[in-house]
Amino acid sequence: MYQPRTPNYDKSDPIKRWQLPDRVFFACGACHILAHAFLERYANTETQPLWFKPFDGFTGNHIIVIWGDWAFDYHGYSKRTVLIDHYFKRARQRWPGWDAELKPLPRDILVSENKSKEISGLWLREPDQFLHNALPRAERYLDRFSTPPDI
Repeated sequence: MYQPRTPNYDKSDPIKRWQLPDRVFFACGACHILAHAFLERYANTETQPLWFKPFDGFTGNHIIVIWGDWAFDYHGYSKRTVLIDHYFKRARQRWPGWDAELKPLPRDILVSENKSKEISGLWLREPDQFLHNALPRAERYLDRFSTPPDI
């Protein structure tokens, strides 16, 4: 669970949100854009977006990409179980009792606000609903990582 440490950060301020370092930007509100960019570049029959849907009364949504034993998010590549365990541990440090359901998502909702709102509890921004289009930023961030393992 990543918490921004930027002084006076307010996620409703589009300028401050855009000025976050890339890693923080994709950890705190644009993880779905990064997942979409990853799937555009590396999609195969195994790659799947996975949503951490917090139980009622909690916050802390997150979307990663999974395939085989692997996962990808702003951290880079991780063993799937290690990343999921890490996320739950950090969320529970922040919010005691935190729990979530892991839900596979259709790929097309990641960049469609309307389609995302058809899934109960989900509401995703489209890439151009950030201060600037977030998709090119996600594509550049992906360039930092090597080809995924086992794809």
